[in-house]
Amino acid sequence: MKAPIQALFAGLILAGHAHADTPAAASTLGWNAAATSDYRYRGISQTRLRPALQGGVDYVHASGWYAGAWASTIKWIGDAGGKGEVEIDLYGGKRGELPGALSYDVGVLRYFYPDNGMGRVSGFANAHTTEAYLQLGVGPAWIKYSHALTNLFGFVDSGNSGYLDLGANIDAGKGFMLNLHAGRQRVDNNSAASYTDWKVGVTRQFELASVALAVVGTNAGKTAYASPANGKFLGRKALQLSVSRTF
Repeated sequence: MKAPIQALFAGLILAGHAHADTPAAASTLGWNAAATSDYRYRGISQTRLRPALQGGVDYVHASGWYAGAWASTIKWIGDAGGKGEVEIDLYGGKRGELPGALSYDVGVLRYFYPDNGMGRVSGFANAHTTEAYLQLGVGPAWIKYSHALTNLFGFVDSGNSGYLDLGANIDAGKGFMLNLHAGRQRVDNNSAASYTDWKVGVTRQFELASVALAVVGTNAGKTAYASPANGKFLGRKALQLSVSRTF
């Protein structure tokens, strides 16, 4: 992580301590499960445009500190010649409030691919990835920056890559939420793999589950993000349906 980013993260953590006198909600432990027609991460399909099963657990302390784990089925590592059919994300950080009706979320996320074997595949680094992230929010909108502390998802010499995420979840009435997102992935030392992605969708909360329908797409290079299994472009525009539930 570069020095200016370190200073920004440190400043936000101190700001969080400065608001320690603010009453906080009780600590919570929650579980989640989901099924999706296509696991898209930053606009790129992780499942060769096919469905995925997902689930996770989150613990949030009354002070705003949190930790969690999340997992999903994937196909891209096996398609690229490695091993492993599961992605496991481990993360922790702190959320809180800042002056001016701003909120913040700062933390570290480790993407772990058990026995991925990518380090033994020509042209790839180990797929395990660690990112530090910082999010600022106001009302329903946010801006988030994630900075790679390791190589990024198997790209060689891609440490210090970054992803900028802009989005909003807007109450549309009658139980519907409008979901808007635009992001820019910069892959260090690999301009051909850098791209922009976007999403426009709606979410509806029902008694038993939440249902989300979205149109997603990217301007990613078709060569850089073609599936090694069948040549299909993994960043193409598509309709994505997801059903999830929290416990």
